[in-house]
Amino acid sequence: MVGAVIVRDGEPIGEGWHAELGGLHAERAALEDCRRRGEDPAGATMYVTLEPCAHHGRQPPCAEAVLGAGVARLVIASEDPSEKASGRGPGMLRDGGVEVELAAGEEAAAARLLNQPFRKHARTGLPLVTLKMAMSMDGRFAAPAGDERWITGERSRELVHRWRAESDAIAVGVGTVLADDPLLTARTPDAARQPTRVVFDRRARLPLDSQLLRTLDQSPLVVIVGPEADAAALRDAGAEVVVAGEIPAALAELGRRGATSLFLEGGPTLVAAFAEAGEIDEARVFVAPVLLGGSERRVGLDEPGDTLIETRFKEW
Repeated sequence: MVGAVIVRDGEPIGEGWHAELGGLHAERAALEDCRRRGEDPAGATMYVTLEPCAHHGRQPPCAEAVLGAGVARLVIASEDPSEKASGRGPGMLRDGGVEVELAAGEEAAAARLLNQPFRKHARTGLPLVTLKMAMSMDGRFAAPAGDERWITGERSRELVHRWRAESDAIAVGVGTVLADDPLLTARTPDAARQPTRVVFDRRARLPLDSQLLRTLDQSPLVVIVGPEADAAALRDAGAEVVVAGEIPAALAELGRRGATSLFLEGGPTLVAAFAEAGEIDEARVFVAPVLLGGSERRVGLDEPGDTLIETRFKEW
């Protein structure tokens, strides 16, 4: 996610952002906006959240466009850690006479946090793992047997679906599938894509009549199994099967498949395995205003709504 603003005499004369994969990069979008406004970017300052690229990909190099437009000064909020970038664009611009400045402080930190999945994948080849879980105020994760399924509210569920839509993949353990038979799709009106659904299933116990296998036309399904599992039936049913004995090996394979972000939704056994492996980068924890305790009765509090606690463990 990249944005750019072109400024002259303290006033913006063009702005743009990278709106979609394969579309104009932020710098070229901002230069195009200048042209639409009838403004000349020559001699102006450009602010950009990520260093301009200097290589040919889905779009031509942005460094060339900035040089060609005569921009005099460039302020970059975040470096690009990928091997094909890593300072090449700023170096090209300096050689071309552009004054290049790297931002610091809160602006630089915010720009880095915008692209944590991209940054981690570029540095390690692994997806950024974000844990989502919900709990009661007394630390319980589920209501007693026979009680209602949800312990959080409608707004929290809407937010979870938005997070799913922003993720490359969603992961659960097979225990969650056996208990809930989830779809794991992003059910939001503006979801531009569906994430890949990933089930950690060491012994290949995923039911062949599960919703996940019945909805392969909506989103791919990857099943992570152990070396000893017989997963032929899952393959025949259309699932992609990955053999991995440990969490890091599974993440490496997902990274090789292009996943830069993994949204970890549970259950507790899988979450504990990720935590023990040190593979949780960020946690988003809903605390519902209820006390579940050990009794069969759910106890509600007068306090409305849910509270979201968001904790970043690792910054890439």
